[in-house]
Amino acid sequence: MLTALEVVTTVVVGVMVGVEFSVAFVINPILNALPDDSAQLGHAHGGRMLGAVMPVWYITSLLLAAVWAVAGWHHHGAGLVVTASGLLILSVVMSILLLVPINNRNKTWTPENRPADWKQQLSRWDRYHYVRVALIIAAFALLAAALA
Repeated sequence: MLTALEVVTTVVVGVMVGVEFSVAFVINPILNALPDDSAQLGHAHGGRMLGAVMPVWYITSLLLAAVWAVAGWHHHGAGLVVTASGLLILSVVMSILLLVPINNRNKTWTPENRPADWKQQLSRWDRYHYVRVALIIAAFALLAAALA
């Protein structure tokens, strides 16, 4: 049963990493290359769509890793799983404190009501997101190493 938990956790976290990596390095650069109104509308739509899914995904990933850490406490790689869980906790806290407030504003903007500094706010979100992506990549790598 522990093996199934290990694999499921690693897959769930790995797919989350893939989505967040693609947001940072594929989707947002595409949106940023569009004319301002289209770019802003695309970011707002993405904020609404992913803003509904990603909190559940982050919490599920964290819970799975925490259960693995507890269930596998006396097994090989437990320290790696605990460290990965810590990184996932940090990514959730960072999301709540830094990224979600910007996203909550962004998802309500339209070309008619967006603030003058909307690009700067999205740029700040991107910078925080790069750090979060690095954290979850590290967590994923630790989980994968714990499997080995």
